[in-house]
Amino acid sequence: MKITVCELNNEPDDFARNWEMLVSHVKVEKSDLVLLPEMTFYPWFGWKKEYDPSVWEEAVDVHEKWEIRLRELAPATVLGTRPVNQDSKRLNQAFIWEEEAGLQASHSKYYLPNEEGFWEASWYDKGDKDFVPNQTDQALIGFVICTEIWFFEHSRAYGKGGVHVIACPRATPKSTLDKWLVAGRAAAVVSGAFCISSNRINLSGKGADLGGQGWIVGPDGEVLGQTTQKKPFLTVDVDLNKAEEAKRTYPRYVPD
Repeated sequence: MKITVCELNNEPDDFARNWEMLVSHVKVEKSDLVLLPEMTFYPWFGWKKEYDPSVWEEAVDVHEKWEIRLRELAPATVLGTRPVNQDSKRLNQAFIWEEEAGLQASHSKYYLPNEEGFWEASWYDKGDKDFVPNQTDQALIGFVICTEIWFFEHSRAYGKGGVHVIACPRATPKSTLDKWLVAGRAAAVVSGAFCISSNRINLSGKGADLGGQGWIVGPDGEVLGQTTQKKPFLTVDVDLNKAEEAKRTYPRYVPD
């Protein structure tokens, strides 16, 4: 299975150029699965402390308009998150897009930070604590949206549920990139699954501090590759059987 991760620019004009480059990369590589960063179709608004309803509604609208362009990545399956209004709540909701099924909603972000640059609890509500695997055409997927990766009990539960891939769409700062890679390696080890992540990047230096660096990690924590500013897209051909085999080895087999 060919998996593609990326780092995409936070600024709309630069993002649009990045998108065209990503589409070309996915076509050349014949990717099967593409992971987008967290709420990637609109500039990161969580750096502002005060909730602005007009900004939120614009972000929802822009994501809805961009969703039609996910078909440009077909026949790849696409993973990401989007802002939505649902049941009187504002949510950061994961999704899976497939060519035949279209866009399907998944888990909504439950663990919300609230600090400088990432005032998420001020902008949207907690989702339900429903970390349920999602079956795609080729793999069983588990989402941990950004901060959620640090709650390793969910990665372990995903592993016990047989997932092949743990997907972590992010919006994280440059100063903490090493720490986030540690989290990805740990999530892979406790689950016995591949752990993949894509991040936003803000090259302008204005507003949000977003550092890029997507990665793909193997089931035993081995780093299979990372994106960089010069190479913002990474595709790795992985053997999903390795995720199934890993679950029979230490520490995955140890009972709770």
